[in-house]
Amino acid sequence: MKSSQDGKKLAKKMLIALVCGLIASFGCILLREYLNSHGQAAVWKTINNLLFQDITAEGATSSVGIFYIIGQLFVNSLQLIIVPMVFVSISLAICAITDTKKLGRISSKTIFTFLKTTVCALAWAGVVGFVVYKLGLFNRVDASHVTLQQGTTGSNPLNIILSIVPNNFVSAFTSNGNVLAIVFLAVAIGLAMNQIPERTKTLKKLMLEIADIISVCLSFVITKFAPYAIFCLLTRTFAIYGVDSLKPALAYVVSVVFALFAYLFIAYPIYLMTMAHVDPRPFMKKAAKVAVFGFSTSSSAATLPLNKKTTVEELGVHEEIASFTLPLGMTINMDGTAIMQVIAAMFIAVSSGYKVSFTSMAIIAILALIASVGTPAAPGAGAVILFTILTGMGYTNDAALLAYSLILAINRPIEMLVTSLNVVGDSSTSVIVAKKENMFDEDIYNS
Repeated sequence: MKSSQDGKKLAKKMLIALVCGLIASFGCILLREYLNSHGQAAVWKTINNLLFQDITAEGATSSVGIFYIIGQLFVNSLQLIIVPMVFVSISLAICAITDTKKLGRISSKTIFTFLKTTVCALAWAGVVGFVVYKLGLFNRVDASHVTLQQGTTGSNPLNIILSIVPNNFVSAFTSNGNVLAIVFLAVAIGLAMNQIPERTKTLKKLMLEIADIISVCLSFVITKFAPYAIFCLLTRTFAIYGVDSLKPALAYVVSVVFALFAYLFIAYPIYLMTMAHVDPRPFMKKAAKVAVFGFSTSSSAATLPLNKKTTVEELGVHEEIASFTLPLGMTINMDGTAIMQVIAAMFIAVSSGYKVSFTSMAIIAILALIASVGTPAAPGAGAVILFTILTGMGYTNDAALLAYSLILAINRPIEMLVTSLNVVGDSSTSVIVAKKENMFDEDIYNS
């Protein structure tokens, strides 16, 4: 009961932060447009340097960037514990499941559910993108509206397979960029501990103590710091975008936003009703703060701690299921990312003069599925996936690179919404798997 009340209080705080952040963002956009249109761009530059400027950017040595500093400190504090949290939680979850058949069932059900929802997301994105394309709304991008952005280098999607098994145990823990390697090591060590339980009691005790420390730190960061950080992150993100930057790709923005919202509010309730046989309303209500948190941070990794806390304490999923499913989902389950990538690739193809057929759409969907697996759950990761898809499809002429630059310039708000979809999808899969394994508390879920 106490966890439910705490969850409601936190949800209320985050909702207030969201509303205040959006109001402040809208006010900043209006102020920016007013000052720039009345020859007072220098005033806005001063405001931007004081509040919003990325102080790590080139030429920002004299900037203060108050909102940027607060937001980054918050995100960094969450990312700090991502690697130990994922490693410890999965290792303990695997270690606790002594029945190897049960572990196999949980793994297969989790991966199959992820695959099923992602395929549905790709199909939905294809339908939306094709309709918009047939309506003639994906027009050629005007070069005068676009400032070329630094892109990313595409790579063979199959490189993901090589990254699963690290060649150095220590190096795998030195970066948040390869969570798949951490997942592999955690599973391997958890299985090994299962084989020699008596000889690994000390290691298990150490992991439990580390998990307790992580829990205490997270409780403080999320409950005390999160609402203020969310306000700063939202305000800054939208304040740095002018109205003019969205106009050249308005059809893309509207299409993606529509597809993401429709999938979030229609698809997941259907999945919960058909696969878990539960009322989706409690889930949508309790998962709302997770979605807001993901929207604010634009990082599935940073959202993982709150997602796990909510899924276990408020949605009634057994910790064994959540500890395995959520970190794995953070890495390989990308429903929102898949939707955005398909529509973005279609927009770039059409706007740069390439013909889009059913076959090319299918190939785009397959590339999006493969490339999204193992991509770092961090802001900007979508740019890597998108360039990989474009390279694989051969969409590399100057017009395509121009359209890609436009996507990079305006895609941060879109990726925020994408993250919301991704983290909610991870949580819904946890509920589905827990219900199928009879490791689900309906009383907590319905409370």
